[in-house]
Amino acid sequence: MDNINAIIARIKELEAELSRELQRKEEELFYKVRGRRVQFASEVKSQHRRLVVKVHRYLLDASLASLLAAPIIWSCLMPLIFLDLVVSVYHGVCFPIYGIPRVRRSDYVVIDRYALAYLNVIEKINCVYCGYANGLIAYVREIAARTEQYWCPIRHARRVAGIHSRYSKFVEYGDAKRYREMVETIRRDFRSCEGEEESCSR
Repeated sequence: MDNINAIIARIKELEAELSRELQRKEEELFYKVRGRRVQFASEVKSQHRRLVVKVHRYLLDASLASLLAAPIIWSCLMPLIFLDLVVSVYHGVCFPIYGIPRVRRSDYVVIDRYALAYLNVIEKINCVYCGYANGLIAYVREIAARTEQYWCPIRHARRVAGIHSRYSKFVEYGDAKRYREMVETIRRDFRSCEGEEESCSR
């Protein structure tokens, strides 16, 4: 158990290191993030505009298979919106009842690539869709993770391809005694959320 927790802690350290490295790219690529706005240096924006692929050229260069697949890709949008609606209602109603800290949606659903001057209108729309879809899935996963921590904080016996943010707090599979001793404590162990109005750190 201690070794597993140490590995999970190391993973979190590496994620934080990756985040810092990505932030350093701001200086390399001459942009600053101010609130929700991204600002490029004016000469960089001019360079970006010169790199736009015009819409007609973009469509002419696309393969027939890509054009035929586009409606299938976009058909996922309505189920995603429905998922968003249902999970948001569950999150808003049930989390306060059980005392589970709310998930801050803006930490997960980030839509900012549409502002890039080197993308044409089709690329911008696609980027909005991808930002929404991937952000929504991450948001839903965090809601599900906190739900799992409250209702069934037991690790799986089989290997899990990806572990979520709350998994390190769970009891080992098959450790019945510890589960009965710890389940109520784990249900209320959202200390990593303290000091944050709605968000819980990993």
